[in-house]
Amino acid sequence: MNITTTIAGTTARVVPHGEIDLGTLPPLRTAADELPPHVTDLLWDLKHLSFTDVAGLRLLFGPAPQGSPRRRTRVSGLQEQPLRLLLLAADLFPAAYDLARLIPDTPADLLARRS
Repeated sequence: MNITTTIAGTTARVVPHGEIDLGTLPPLRTAADELPPHVTDLLWDLKHLSFTDVAGLRLLFGPAPQGSPRRRTRVSGLQEQPLRLLLLAADLFPAAYDLARLIPDTPADLLARRS
């Protein structure tokens, strides 16, 4: 997995290339965990992500490591399959998977289309 990280002010943009699964989850968590403490916003830019399984849900919604700073997490560039997984998870477990927080720039009609 190739991961590109850029920091502008208090925002970090992390761009994974490829797929997220249990094998690629550790380096992605490391990329987020190693961000400087002043970073308060984390944007996962998933435009180059073709597939994710439950590991992607763990990455986006899992608890932050103990002692790490709290960061607002958002997602952009969702492709079809990762978006379908997020919509399915939100349908099945709406309290656990708050898509309005994660992808605030996604059109409401797309979020309402839960199929």
